[in-house]
Amino acid sequence: MTQHQIINTQIRAGVWEGELSGTATAEPDIKVAHQGVSLENVTYSFDSARAMWLIKAPIPPQLINDGLQTFTVSNNDIVIAHFTLLAGDALEDDLRAEISLLRSELDILKSAFRKHCAQG
Repeated sequence: MTQHQIINTQIRAGVWEGELSGTATAEPDIKVAHQGVSLENVTYSFDSARAMWLIKAPIPPQLINDGLQTFTVSNNDIVIAHFTLLAGDALEDDLRAEISLLRSELDILKSAFRKHCAQG
């Protein structure tokens, strides 16, 4: 059995995109699901130059909510990948949000320091 693998994933304009390697040109049975319910309008096309399937799954706006939302990507009912969306109040305790806040504050301090040095 061939080992399927999702690589190079991203979310762009509300659409999850991924590349499926390890499969032949036969159309895979890809499903993207949230809480066990398959998303509609999932498309995939074969890139013969790279021998990969390009997958696109629009994320319905009603699934974008506060908290953590996990989506699974499966091929023939075998989960091969997942992706998560994190939004709202759940971000307050998230380290990445804290780093972003610190960067913003550092930019303010740098600006004030440069202004102070220019005056002196």
